[in-house]
Amino acid sequence: MAKTPTGKNTSGRGQRDLKVKVKSARGRRLSSTRWLQRQLNDPYVRRAQLEGYRGRAAYKIMELDDRFRFLVPGALVVDLGCAPGGWSQVAVKRINSQGEKKGKSVGRIVGVDLQEIEPLAGAEFHQLDFMDEGADDQVKEWLGGKANVVMSDMAAASSGHKQTDHLRIISLCETAAYFAFDVLEVGGTFVAKVLAGGAEGELQKLLKTKFDKVMNVKPPSSRSDSSEKFVVATGYRG
Repeated sequence: MAKTPTGKNTSGRGQRDLKVKVKSARGRRLSSTRWLQRQLNDPYVRRAQLEGYRGRAAYKIMELDDRFRFLVPGALVVDLGCAPGGWSQVAVKRINSQGEKKGKSVGRIVGVDLQEIEPLAGAEFHQLDFMDEGADDQVKEWLGGKANVVMSDMAAASSGHKQTDHLRIISLCETAAYFAFDVLEVGGTFVAKVLAGGAEGELQKLLKTKFDKVMNVKPPSSRSDSSEKFVVATGYRG
């Protein structure tokens, strides 16, 4: 039976006592303290550390792909706003970009972000603003053709105002969708993070004009108290 340094038994006390509590520090806002405490106690954060992923977001793309099967061996993938690289880590294995699955087609993934990204075996990262003129052609050149998948876990910088943040991320997602229209192969898939809040209806209308199916999904690894969800659009019609 486990004991504390004082000799008291700890068995039967349950999981609550194992949670890390963060004390407020001078200069740190209460919201920051709460975020830090949530991070330290998040099982997906701990799991990502143990399994070598660059962030808990890796499990979101795993769960989405487990359901919709778009990261297949041989796929050509674009990862928008790819830093720190968790989504690309998952894609590398599933599209077989390193050729580890013998007898399977070898895929390729190109990730772009405004900031420099730590290299990842099996992925090609570039520091690029995908909104720049000619960025779509540059990405297609790096990729070696049109993409089968364009995925985005991007989020606009938080303003602290919920409705403003919602509008910003919807605008960012719409811009990513127009980029996808330029680089996707017919039959391709677009996956992007959005925030629930009302304005996403126009995004849905836009995607439905270009894709056979458009679905909204909240994967299990997405925090229950978050308004985050993901749009998965399949069957790009060109």
